[in-house]
Amino acid sequence: MNGSSPTSRLRWLWHTLGPGIAVAATGVGAGDLVAASVAGAKFGTAVLWAAVVGAVLKYTVNEGIARWQLATQTTLLEGWTQKLHRAISAYFLIYLVLWSFFVAGALISACGLAGYSLFGVGSVAIWGMVHSLIAAALVYWGRYRYFEAMMKFFIGLMFVAIILCAALIAPEVDGVLQGLVLPSLPSGSTKFIFGVIGGVGGSVTLLSYGYWIREKNWLGAEHHTLVRADLITAYALTGIFGVAVMIIAAGVNPEVATGTAMVLALADRLAEVLGPTGKWVFLVGFWGAVFSSMLGVWQGVPYLFADFLQAYRGRIPARVRTDSRAYRWYLLYLAFPPMLVLMFGRPVAMIVLYSILGALFMPFLAATLLILNNRADWVHALRNRWWTNILLSLTLALFAYLGWQQWQAIWQ
Repeated sequence: MNGSSPTSRLRWLWHTLGPGIAVAATGVGAGDLVAASVAGAKFGTAVLWAAVVGAVLKYTVNEGIARWQLATQTTLLEGWTQKLHRAISAYFLIYLVLWSFFVAGALISACGLAGYSLFGVGSVAIWGMVHSLIAAALVYWGRYRYFEAMMKFFIGLMFVAIILCAALIAPEVDGVLQGLVLPSLPSGSTKFIFGVIGGVGGSVTLLSYGYWIREKNWLGAEHHTLVRADLITAYALTGIFGVAVMIIAAGVNPEVATGTAMVLALADRLAEVLGPTGKWVFLVGFWGAVFSSMLGVWQGVPYLFADFLQAYRGRIPARVRTDSRAYRWYLLYLAFPPMLVLMFGRPVAMIVLYSILGALFMPFLAATLLILNNRADWVHALRNRWWTNILLSLTLALFAYLGWQQWQAIWQ
């Protein structure tokens, strides 16, 4: 690439990088939109820095996951099975099954809402089921390279739409820069700032990255630089997306301040400020965000279940095949049973258990990376550096605090 033009470098990066794009498109979903919208509507551009911090922390965790795999030739899940107590793997399997059901249900609902909002016919339930079936078919009969190409399309679609809306709102540049580089805590903002930081970039789907880099044959320590470039690109896009949504919300100040209705209120206010085209462009971006999240979960999460079965049986390392029975059965589990959420709602007891396990996952992930990636006899030259340990410790502390807050909210 030496001596090539900037355009050629960008084209080379676009074609070479890919797993990180998939992580960004999967991690940016309805939850990120709602959290960023609420924070932007309530506190304007003063808390833009939270989206940047969230992206940096998620980059640190995902880079640690990839570094373990490059150093050991085993996925992090396989590392848990080999190096840690078997209770760790048991906890993760329980968490994975519960998380999959409720997150899949939420994605089906969000895609249904996006489809119904765009076209205005049918119902949220019908649109949600249609999206789930299409995503399942694309994954069931598709291959990784087609999945990666689709994720690049969706990341381009949603970023163009959201960035265009943010640019058309035309906020004051000084306010944006100040919100990015001068962290502030407006009165009452702490809970919402933590929501933005926690919502940026996904949780369990971070583990999918290891399987996607295997599909690209990025298998050894010599690919560490390429992986870092891939992840830096991914989380730069994730941070920019979060910032753009907060700018839009700050610019139009929708009245609704909670829940998925915030996204629709944001679209309606954009119609008032920018006209019908502004609303349509935003809804296209919203649809791209939630459907790409569904596609990423449908494609990436079955790897985890199939890999767990292989690791539990002692078949390590072994590349998970997307045409294996375990992978395809779990894909069907994601696509069909969670449709019940559309009709019957969520049982309270399951919500409590899911919320507790979900709140504990990110500190669990950060803690295991602090243990595994500090062992030079395991990861050799790719062991954690001091700054990585600091960032992982901050991640552990932050998400432990978020988990405690969620625990208190559940039992109040």
